[in-house]
Amino acid sequence: MAMTDRSDPIILGHVLAEHRELFMRMQGLKSAFSAAQPMTAARAAEVQTALADLREHLRFHFEQEESGGFLEESIARMPRLAPAATAIMRQHPALLAELDALIETLARGDSSAESWARAGRDFEHFSTTMQAHERSENAVVQEGYNEDLGLLD
Repeated sequence: MAMTDRSDPIILGHVLAEHRELFMRMQGLKSAFSAAQPMTAARAAEVQTALADLREHLRFHFEQEESGGFLEESIARMPRLAPAATAIMRQHPALLAELDALIETLARGDSSAESWARAGRDFEHFSTTMQAHERSENAVVQEGYNEDLGLLD
């Protein structure tokens, strides 16, 4: 087996760490939206800050993917993965726009129970979409590196 055919534990470790970090951030936000306490200005500000932090984290994560990194390496190892990787990267603007819309909604300051519930549903939709995106990304990386990351089970 040639050296280039071996998986790179540094890159694979980075993928796992990035996805774990993202999962933890999203879980924290899910908890904040589902908390039993009523919406207050302070709580809304905390959630808005956490959403902005998540958005910046994703922007950086997507930027890294689009400028090379493990998706590109997967394609270099298996060129047939290029369409799947391209499709994954095309999802980035829509995912960021979804977060932007949610942040903007909270910035309006409507603290009604209905507004909070709608924001929670919007975040749940984003979370579901983001998790599907991550599963697709993991599948490309796993196939490109011929390495089971244990994330699709």
